[in-house]
Amino acid sequence: MGYFKLKKHNTNVKTEFAAGFTTFLTMLYIVPVNGFILSDAGLPMDAVVTATALITILATLFSGLWSNTPIAMSVGMGLNAYFSYGLVLGMKIPWQTALGIVFLSGIIFVILSFTNFRVWIMTSIPLNLRRAISAGIGTFIAFIGLKQMGMIVGSDATLVKLGDFSNPNVILGLIGLVLAFFFYAHKIRGAFIFSIAITSGIAWAFGIGSLPKEFISVPASISPIFLQLDIVSALSLSLLPIIVTFLITDMFDTLGTLTGVGARANLFQEENNKEDKSLQKTLEADAISTVGGSLLGVSTTTSFIESASGVEAGGRTGLTAVFTALFFVTTLFMLPIFKSIPSNAIYPVLVVVGVLMFTELGKINFKKMDFATSAGTFFIVLLMPLTFSITNGIAAGFVIYTFIKVAKKEYEDLNIGILLITLISFLVFILQG
Repeated sequence: MGYFKLKKHNTNVKTEFAAGFTTFLTMLYIVPVNGFILSDAGLPMDAVVTATALITILATLFSGLWSNTPIAMSVGMGLNAYFSYGLVLGMKIPWQTALGIVFLSGIIFVILSFTNFRVWIMTSIPLNLRRAISAGIGTFIAFIGLKQMGMIVGSDATLVKLGDFSNPNVILGLIGLVLAFFFYAHKIRGAFIFSIAITSGIAWAFGIGSLPKEFISVPASISPIFLQLDIVSALSLSLLPIIVTFLITDMFDTLGTLTGVGARANLFQEENNKEDKSLQKTLEADAISTVGGSLLGVSTTTSFIESASGVEAGGRTGLTAVFTALFFVTTLFMLPIFKSIPSNAIYPVLVVVGVLMFTELGKINFKKMDFATSAGTFFIVLLMPLTFSITNGIAAGFVIYTFIKVAKKEYEDLNIGILLITLISFLVFILQG
């Protein structure tokens, strides 16, 4: 195990094994959840489940071997919801074209990950606006979760209103939500998968859905979605803002995750050790995995914050990620179980993940924030759920931020990065108009 430098990182095989299993348990939920989300966009659920398991295995294994860090990767929450509900269902973009968008954003990320672009973009965009993007995505996917559960429904008078809480499915969703919050609040490893399992058991007991007839099966074929991406259709000026949205959202999500996990494990300390290239290599693995995922037939792949659970269990090297990937091999054979899960046992997870992403706003000091940043933050967070679009939220936030800075002649706060994103943001509204 000299490749992983276990002694240097004060760890051993036993600890890395336990850490890998912990990470697996905490992020196991992504396989069935992503299956439900992308199937809503018209992709065959059987193929999506297999593809999600495959990209999780391959991306996490590649991350562990390439960067030697305990970072696990899979299909990112937030962008998968935007893929299905924002692009395919909302904008009526064929899922094949949406996969093309993911591919192009990944290719750009791959190119940029081998440069100092990540440093430039991080210094160009105010930290508070980056945090607002995370919080906005949180409100977006939480809104989707509540809508899919029937806890929020449409209304001609008020746009939305509370759903029918006498409906058994809505009650089931509420139970799942309470359980997910309870387990997560008590820091139980595998909180989401436990809430899904218990909610499903309750549903089966009361005749909502049925137990699986078998518990294991051979993996479903991914041929219906493998290499089905339409890159030519994605190469459109009107879709450029969406490609940029996937790019910067994936980049911010990854950098935020790596910063949080790295602080706990004392990783990515490039400022203290110029030879530490682990951050660069992890970004490269993330970008390459996004391209690979689009080829397999799933939306953007990214680093998972659940990797922190493995770090807390003592994982310090890529061996943790390797063990996590090996554990995920079991999910290839669990399709009958995943398909038998009632949808309202799945969607509460979106709400809780949304809440966790929204907490980024708590890191903002609003008392010291200038009006331009406050206004930009407000519209980013507000418009993502109201317009069902991450792109619209980001675009509105940057346009308003830049407009106020120009109006107040605070030109020193504007740079090429902000102006470039603002220009692309103008395209969003011009092309929609």
